[in-house]
Amino acid sequence: MAVDRTPVLKRCRSLALDPVYLGIDKKSNRNAHRSNRKLSEYGLQLREKQKAKFIYGVLEKPFRNYYAKADKMRGLTGPNLMTLLELRLDNVMFRLGYGRTRKECRQIVDHKHVLVNGKTVNIPSYQVKVGDVIEIKEKHKGSQRYKDILEVTDGRLVPAWLEADHENLKGIVKEVPTREEIDVPVNETLIVELYSK
Repeated sequence: MAVDRTPVLKRCRSLALDPVYLGIDKKSNRNAHRSNRKLSEYGLQLREKQKAKFIYGVLEKPFRNYYAKADKMRGLTGPNLMTLLELRLDNVMFRLGYGRTRKECRQIVDHKHVLVNGKTVNIPSYQVKVGDVIEIKEKHKGSQRYKDILEVTDGRLVPAWLEADHENLKGIVKEVPTREEIDVPVNETLIVELYSK
């Protein structure tokens, strides 16, 4: 399986991205090396695509597939793409606060700790639907790991399209998120322009 092993803060600096969007509260002490060169239109579009891929932890081929799927859906391709990325199981776990970062949520899903509607799902890219109930397996609920995670993520706001029950480590997808509800600093219009060339 392909894995991106670039140091996170270094990647955040190169993409001019705040690590908070990844669930990391560290700040890089180094200043990003700024060249005086202005980014070309293609450079800007590419950077937005790289930003979206990096935030959601998606590699190029699956990202292209998401774009193709978003293009076929009714409505605008850009917001559709962001909605598809937001409804990934690992991201929903992150939004519910059951993982400090999306990478950690991905690992939790991989290790079969998660039930969707009572069935074990170990595919991080699984697309959740409205009405789906996502919870941590009963035997893992009492583990120290989740107590530590909830301690860190307790102050994090759960989006309006999700309902979280931290007592029982459970969450429900109430509705499909609109673009306004997705607080990711990505200009999806530039991604659409890049792919529609």
